[in-house]
Amino acid sequence: MQTMVKRFSYLIVLACCLACTSENEPVTLPLTTSEENTISAVDISSFPEIELSSPTFYNRDGQPDGLLNILKNNGVNTIRLRLWVNPENQHSGFDEVKTFTQRLRSLGFDIWLTVHYSDTWADPGRQETPRQWRGTDFATLTTTMVAYTTRVMEELTPDYIQIGNEVNNGFLHPEGNLSENPIQFRELMTKAIGAVRETNTDTKIIVHFAGIEGADWFYEQVASLDYDIIGLSYYPIWHGKRIDDLKSDMNLLSQRFDKDILIAETAYPFTLAWNDQTHNIVGLEEQLILPEFPATAQGQQDFLNEIKRVVTEVDSAIGFCYWGGELVAWKGAEATDASPWENQALFDFDLRALQVLEVFDVSSIDP
Repeated sequence: MQTMVKRFSYLIVLACCLACTSENEPVTLPLTTSEENTISAVDISSFPEIELSSPTFYNRDGQPDGLLNILKNNGVNTIRLRLWVNPENQHSGFDEVKTFTQRLRSLGFDIWLTVHYSDTWADPGRQETPRQWRGTDFATLTTTMVAYTTRVMEELTPDYIQIGNEVNNGFLHPEGNLSENPIQFRELMTKAIGAVRETNTDTKIIVHFAGIEGADWFYEQVASLDYDIIGLSYYPIWHGKRIDDLKSDMNLLSQRFDKDILIAETAYPFTLAWNDQTHNIVGLEEQLILPEFPATAQGQQDFLNEIKRVVTEVDSAIGFCYWGGELVAWKGAEATDASPWENQALFDFDLRALQVLEVFDVSSIDP
């Protein structure tokens, strides 16, 4: 897990390769530890819905190409997807996610599931128990949750799985509210983790916290749980504008709790303009990190490069994930119920791939 050990091992392998190869033979180097294991991910949970509108995406050369192909060709190796229990429509529900994961896996992507344990968005301010799970006692809720987690593991076979999404104050409220019912919260987490372990010991388990303020206290509450990876959301609009603070906190968390760590969600705008009539979440200069990262294509790329730098400099950091890379204004310029995120997507308003995609090439990470 320690970077210096990995680098030393790589140098030994490299020396052996050179010593055993004549000067006329090509040298095939092994993958660096960083390149082989670094998670270079994009969350494109809404893509199955967006794809129904038949948009034409373009690569960096301006040639028509499929979104998934563009991501793959730019070094993305992992796709993160949310999973809702019984959403109002089929999007992000079990069947859609299962079909999509099969397609993604056939293209060579690893699968990272963020299981919300809700019928809709789950985040620090909202952790609604699925409608069909309500009105039971705690034991029944736990049994239902375990059965659901087992089904997810057996049928979707993720490489990485989050037990809840941004569970700063627990999940499955009110029973799993960390502030009000900490013992029940930990029992629910323990049972869900157990269901994962019993189904597939190779799947890595992520516990996900939004932000860095309060993260030390939160991970102390789950210190006894059998998980693998600390996952943090980091958006400057909500979580502070000092990336060096992010780096130092990641180092402290990974060392204190002896866990690998990653950036589970981040994003940044390439413009403050709109491409539909849906209100954008980031739209003001005061929400940016200035002057370092203006809302331009270059500023977006430079921001993600800084996130990548943090990942390379924190010994136990294993990757990053860009959230909402697919959230273009797919319903048209007049839509008021479409994307609040099109100015933070990985494609411009003409659906052409932005230069930020160059950052996802993990082969550029030094061994």
